[in-house]
Amino acid sequence: MPELTAFILAGGKSTRMGVDKVFLQLDGRTLLARALELARGLASDVRIVGDVRKFEKFGPVVEDIFQNCGPLGGIHAALRASATDLNLILAVDVPFVPAPFLSYMIEQAVNCSSASAVVPRAAVGWQPLCAVYRRSFAEGAETALRAGRNKIDRLFNLLEIRVIGEDELVRAGFSFDIFRNLNTPEELEVANTSRRAR
Repeated sequence: MPELTAFILAGGKSTRMGVDKVFLQLDGRTLLARALELARGLASDVRIVGDVRKFEKFGPVVEDIFQNCGPLGGIHAALRASATDLNLILAVDVPFVPAPFLSYMIEQAVNCSSASAVVPRAAVGWQPLCAVYRRSFAEGAETALRAGRNKIDRLFNLLEIRVIGEDELVRAGFSFDIFRNLNTPEELEVANTSRRAR
């Protein structure tokens, strides 16, 4: 594997779940523990993007530079803290993404050195929280954040992005379901029930 830093975005708030999403249990483990294990299989340097006081006992933590700016703020903070060109960004609430798909994205990033990021565009649209970013992406992100533009999708129209579309995803042997996230107690219950049934 190429030199890579992996970042787990753990700072999102979830009012619908009733508890902090990172500590929800799926198949007997927290979403945070699952994400950290997945990332550690791909990178020796794995960090959590979130509140230091909440997460420091789980590993190195990076805090947002631009507070309350959503995922773009977290991605920006991660890239500013990184010492590597390639950086895996993975949200804690996409627990069905398999390691082979992350490896596939990393391979695409290595092969397309001119792209600022490798981002899937499948299922319901862009999947920026399961993507590989070059450290240089932080410059465009900072410009947008300073201008009060927190929507990451707009940046994808301004920078060179290696898109993994639905057709490519299928050809490579992956399902759209890998991007399914857990936003409600009902979705969590369905996920746990289906895993118990296996």
